Amino acid sequence: MDNLQNTTLIEKRICIYAKDIQLLTGKSERYARKVVAEVRQHYSKSKSQLLTIKEFCDFMHLDEQEVKKAIVN
Repeated sequence: MDNLQNTTLIEKRICIYAKDIQLLTGKSERYARKVVAEVRQHYSKSKSQLLTIKEFCDFMHLDEQEVKKAIVN
């Protein structure tokens, strides 16, 4: 995939899932699901509401662009 396609995917994707968190942290799926639950609770979201990459990054104090690049790659 060339850089133009990567940029397009990065700009279009706004949600983050437990599997993404697992890949980013190198931790277990259980840990990733726990993080998702903590972020949801912090932002008063129900289980049916999706988490945004921005919410995750703000909660974890991570750079949003770096996380987006890591998710796409």
